[in-house]
Amino acid sequence: MGDRQLARDARRAREFEAFVAGAAGRLLHAAMLLTAEAPDANPRARRLLTLALAHTYARWDRLRGEDPYDCARQYLATRFARTTWHRYGAFGRARPDPRSPLAALTPRERLVLVLRFYEGVAEEQTAALLGLPTERVHALCDRATADVLHPARPAARRAANTGAAPS
Repeated sequence: MGDRQLARDARRAREFEAFVAGAAGRLLHAAMLLTAEAPDANPRARRLLTLALAHTYARWDRLRGEDPYDCARQYLATRFARTTWHRYGAFGRARPDPRSPLAALTPRERLVLVLRFYEGVAEEQTAALLGLPTERVHALCDRATADVLHPARPAARRAANTGAAPS
């Protein structure tokens, strides 16, 4: 390997390390919001982060002006959506930590809420990223916001989930 290649690899490693130092904390927090895991017990969030960073590193030389944070965030979101769908069916049965403020939301609602409010991604971009109509993203975001701001009481939530009338 030539000196030029070694210098290029060293520069690439330094650039990526600087990116990770600046972005990993925020990306991990976004992943924890998506998985609704506790800060002290978040293996799914850490795995999402690791995969997103590995994907970004693999594309590092081909980013050419693209924002590496945007690349990592897109991978994090799509990977979360895909694994949640395939593993649990229809964005279903993953068990979030009940202490999480987003635990009562479905994974799809969490995904939309995190992208829209925590990450500041525009509604149209969120829709394109998730392959959903903009109106659907808007409805999911409105419902998720209402559920977070005005959570149902436990008895009412249980009755809604079972179809029974609250006592």
